[in-house]
Amino acid sequence: MISSLFDRQDYPTLSENYYLNQASLGLIGSPAVHKMHKFIDDYARHGNCHMSDKDEVAYLDSLRSVGAKLFACPASHVAIVAGASDILAQLPAMIRPPTGSTIVAVASDFPAITRPWLRQQNLHKCQIHFVEDSPSKDLTDALIEAIDEDTSVVAISSVQYATGTTVDIHRISKAVSEVDARLIVDVTQELGARSVDVGDWNADAVVCSGYKWLGGHGGVALAAMSPRLLENAPPMTGWMGAPEPFNFDAKSLRLAKDARRYTQSTMSYVSIACLTTAIEQLLTCGIQNIENHADKLANLLIEKAAEIGWIPYRSPDDSTACSHIVSLYHAEQSIEETIKALAIRKIICSSRSGRIRVSIAPYNDENDINTLIQALK
Repeated sequence: MISSLFDRQDYPTLSENYYLNQASLGLIGSPAVHKMHKFIDDYARHGNCHMSDKDEVAYLDSLRSVGAKLFACPASHVAIVAGASDILAQLPAMIRPPTGSTIVAVASDFPAITRPWLRQQNLHKCQIHFVEDSPSKDLTDALIEAIDEDTSVVAISSVQYATGTTVDIHRISKAVSEVDARLIVDVTQELGARSVDVGDWNADAVVCSGYKWLGGHGGVALAAMSPRLLENAPPMTGWMGAPEPFNFDAKSLRLAKDARRYTQSTMSYVSIACLTTAIEQLLTCGIQNIENHADKLANLLIEKAAEIGWIPYRSPDDSTACSHIVSLYHAEQSIEETIKALAIRKIICSSRSGRIRVSIAPYNDENDINTLIQALK
């Protein structure tokens, strides 16, 4: 029996549902929820009686510290922002690629990664070369083939949200360096589910939402910013990005020397409390243990699903496959009807790109997989 890594009682929805959808709106565990409640009770409802200006500035430090452990980078490189899209949208103005240069991206990637560059293309400042994610080809190979002397930026997700296809960022980084281009990576569908070592990537920015695999709530995201981006002022500057925000110097554009400069203003502190606790739980459990757990359940799922005609987008022995996101297809079954039928049975998955997307979290167990298989039968 493959048991849950987390106490399932910390996730009340599991008492009535089989939740295999962490890649969408992820479940939040009781320890993180309790921290949210505690922040509201102890601080938020009391205004400045219990939180001074100094306390407010320092409140982000704990999240920055645990975020740095996940990214495997210095805490001074970790930016705390309101959402992944907020920082992704600023990157074209930060990087300023040469007019007429090429941006390499994945055609089926999450729109938050591609849309800032589509806007640049509409302004006739660059051209986007879209690469297809095909099960018959290694996506990393396809991206590297698209990188040439005209390439100025490669902007991609390390794990594709719809298919679970994994990109080898180390290989991409080498190809990007050879043409002196810039690299942007969104790890929203990987960080917290697998180990990520940003230091080995030489990326300009590595961005992650806080409400999926990290186990947090909306309203906060993390980004590991490169030293060269820290040299420039963000296109969207806020009062919180100052070295001493509560000095309120309206005539100065002085910014913090580290990634604190990207924090714009008062944020959802209750979400910060939640995310800090959720990441601490992931680190305590061990990211490698979480990855191994997903491997076991994914192998079980794929083996049993194949017996009834459900085929994964990529087979488990494919080096570009991902265990925590399994995309299944059936030649004779309607995906939308199947998703509806599963929902009636309290089995929650997603429909993405004409397939069932099953996402496997630390709280899932063998019974979740077996229940899904029985329903698919």
